[in-house]
Amino acid sequence: MHVILLMILAMILWGIGWPALKIVTATVPADVVTFWRFLIMLIAFIPILIGLNKPIHFSKKVLLITFFSALLNIAFMFLSFWGVKVGSAGAGGVIITTISPILTMILAIFIFNAKVKKKQWIGLAIGLFGGVVMLELWSFNLLQGGDLYFLLSALVWAILTLVSQKSHAHLEPIHYSFLLAVMATPLMFALTYDSDLSVVFTQGVDFWIALLYLGIFGQTIASTIYFFASGRLGSGVASSYMFLVPLSALIASYILLEELPSQYLLIGGIISTLGLYFVHEKRKNQLK
Repeated sequence: MHVILLMILAMILWGIGWPALKIVTATVPADVVTFWRFLIMLIAFIPILIGLNKPIHFSKKVLLITFFSALLNIAFMFLSFWGVKVGSAGAGGVIITTISPILTMILAIFIFNAKVKKKQWIGLAIGLFGGVVMLELWSFNLLQGGDLYFLLSALVWAILTLVSQKSHAHLEPIHYSFLLAVMATPLMFALTYDSDLSVVFTQGVDFWIALLYLGIFGQTIASTIYFFASGRLGSGVASSYMFLVPLSALIASYILLEELPSQYLLIGGIISTLGLYFVHEKRKNQLK
């Protein structure tokens, strides 16, 4: 029961991260925010790793995987930052978390020849239809708002998910996240050498609450809970809790930013979530 409550907490923490992202992008450039987010994440991981007291095993393959993952994570953060800057935080939380698992499955089919059951094909079709509704593709408005950025973010996250799954054969998931931050922080510092990194110190309380939340609660703590719970519940069951992220993102965006989701976002989100249920139902037993 305690593990289930922890998993629900992690999903809520991830959902609240979307309006927090909207707050930090309002006044500070995406590259500066991304650097500080990775640095805070890196520092926050240190006491957790000390508490775990598990040595990290390095190899060329581990370093290559984490370096590629760091590049993908940086791309994801930039795209999601740009998305919430011009679009709504709630839309980002719904579109990315429902479309990304569907794209992950599609990529796994084409790249790794993954075997898919009939029910999963049905789930993919339902999920893609939900994506069409969410993005209102019939109106050709994809270039308006942040929907295109959210769609690209979902694609990048799908690729990152497949890479991270491959890393589990060589590295503990918590170590993978830490090394990703180790790689990404200096990379972002190199990318922001001509930016004013100190601009964050001129920001107000709301900005710092949102930034610290993203780096500590939305990233480090939520990820640690998720990895811990995955070990107890099984990765298939744990992944099904992702269905709670869109709901918590919408509620948090309404409470913190007074954002009202469109009817198409709500209807499409429900349809895609239903599709994800069919996709994951078979996998629960396979991945325990």
